[in-house]
Amino acid sequence: MTLNNWLIVFLVVQLIHFAGTWKLYIAAGRKAWEAAIPVYNAVILMKIINRPWWWVILLFVPIVNLIMIPVVWVETLRSFGKNSTVDTALVLLTLGFYIYYVNYTQSLNYIKDRDLKPRTAAGEWVSSILFAVVAATLVHNYVMQPYTIPTSSLEKTLLVGDYLFVSKFHYGAKPPRTAISLPMVHDTLPLVKAKSYYKGLQYPYFRIPGIQKIKRNDIVVFGWPVDTLVDILNPYGAVDIKPMDKKSNYVKRCVGVPGDSLEIRNGYVYINGQQNELPDRAKLQFGYAFRTSSRLNPAYAAERYDITDLYPMDNSYQVFQAHLTNEAYEKFKNYPSLDTIVSTQNQPGVWDKSTFPQDSRYPWNPDHFGPIYIPKAGVTVSITSESIPFYERIIEVYEGSELGIDNKITQSGTQVLLNGEPIEEYTFKMDYYWMMGDNRSNSQDARMWGYVPFNHVVGKPVFVWLSIDKFGKGFNKIRWDRMFTTVGGSGEPVSYFKYFLILLAGWFVFSFFRKRKKAKS
Repeated sequence: MTLNNWLIVFLVVQLIHFAGTWKLYIAAGRKAWEAAIPVYNAVILMKIINRPWWWVILLFVPIVNLIMIPVVWVETLRSFGKNSTVDTALVLLTLGFYIYYVNYTQSLNYIKDRDLKPRTAAGEWVSSILFAVVAATLVHNYVMQPYTIPTSSLEKTLLVGDYLFVSKFHYGAKPPRTAISLPMVHDTLPLVKAKSYYKGLQYPYFRIPGIQKIKRNDIVVFGWPVDTLVDILNPYGAVDIKPMDKKSNYVKRCVGVPGDSLEIRNGYVYINGQQNELPDRAKLQFGYAFRTSSRLNPAYAAERYDITDLYPMDNSYQVFQAHLTNEAYEKFKNYPSLDTIVSTQNQPGVWDKSTFPQDSRYPWNPDHFGPIYIPKAGVTVSITSESIPFYERIIEVYEGSELGIDNKITQSGTQVLLNGEPIEEYTFKMDYYWMMGDNRSNSQDARMWGYVPFNHVVGKPVFVWLSIDKFGKGFNKIRWDRMFTTVGGSGEPVSYFKYFLILLAGWFVFSFFRKRKKAKS
């Protein structure tokens, strides 16, 4: 829905509110016209139901308002003596329209100084849970979001089983775009595996200004741009396109920023002709196949030679595929039982049809790619039949349908048409980024699906709060040395877990003595 559509919806809601509550306002000692003025009527309503003014803000916060609006319905009824379970059930089941019945048919007895405390233990529990969900939703959407590392694409920097906190405010928090969605659930309901949202109502895109811009080599969490609920290996097979804020979250390293010219040679990224220098914590890995003259224990290889993603190719445990850093390769090639080891990288000029832009005129593969231009907001590029494969999705989807614009690219011979009209150049509306994994031979990334628009960026991982090794046993399943370590920075990660425990113990001691003091007074 466009901004104009939402303005119409907002005005209709205000009209519905006025028609159903003006007599309640009068009974509470206010004027009827105060129920008609947008926003002001909500402020007055908070006074009527004896709730703080800042509740009005929560009524306009996406997703949070889905909780707060029913709460306000119930509170409004209780301010006029309608406290029964039946009243509460009716106002919820009728989506608030039960208030019309009360407004026009019932004797209105306003209780100015009513007791705000729930009358039953169950009511108190419900109230506590609702506001805990509200608080958690605000933190989740605008401050910090938990995230789990599911794959090894950033192995060595981030490990499978790492649990991260992702900052929303570094690059700017985005209010949810999907108007109707369950709070604290991303795209799928647990257990039943059904959608957790209704995508028919979408807010216009908006982003709160961040405290920094994305820098080259930052690790970034973003919504997978081509997520279509279909197949990760078939990113353009669109069937049921997810809303922007419900796309699967990915975490990769940003190796190309807006305005860069990017090329990949032998798996290494070159920016504007110079090899990209990664932070010292980043460890590139490449694919190898090898054979040993005797059985190899994968656990021993991982511990002794730092080999990750080790896959046996047969039951002999002598033929493997693996991903190794250069240091691990130099170490492992001296393994006494090593028979043969070869790189599995692609050769230059060999076309991998899954590689962006999926066009045979560009015979690229994940190890030899480009050069390409990373689009920058405000920059104008030439549009030709040769260049349109790179920018078609940007024009049609990222700066088209996802922003409520009906763009369609077609071609007539060598002429490119936008909505039936010839187009020879295009000016980008957004910045774009190139996201890749450090595990170059085992990462589904921008080499397959192209640019990541800035409006798909979710946030910046800031620290690992828990790390689970699925191969460990007992207490060894927890990687204690990774708990409460920062994601960024240089040198070996330093755990701040002990400081967290000290602060936690201090908080419990403080809370204990504060409660004792209150009890005595």
